[in-house]
Amino acid sequence: MDNLESAKSFENLVVWQKAHHFVLNVYEYSSNFPNHELFGLTSQFRRAAVSIAANIAEGFKKNSPKDKLRYYNIAQGSLEECKYFTILSKDLKYGENNQLKTNLEEVSKLLGSYIRTINKNIKNEI
Repeated sequence: MDNLESAKSFENLVVWQKAHHFVLNVYEYSSNFPNHELFGLTSQFRRAAVSIAANIAEGFKKNSPKDKLRYYNIAQGSLEECKYFTILSKDLKYGENNQLKTNLEEVSKLLGSYIRTINKNIKNEI
């Protein structure tokens, strides 16, 4: 289900489903990072990934479009953070995961679309 208005739960949102899948992939991928990164990159990467899905979920229940937009914008910021962590982990030679990049691109496109739709709705209300 893609439509923000017709979804009954955040779990029905394709963007949340893909973001949750991304979180699971980040946990699996980062489990292979060196032990000395446990409280560094591993923790930061996981926190940022969880933030994407969590902010989509939290924003879903907000009543006003502006409130929804605020949470989706926070999710978008966390998404950019994760993009950087994929670059950093590759440069540190902790491995490369093309599936993570693909997941991230999908979430980015969907989230961007949701944000544009909400912005359009806000402008139409004025």
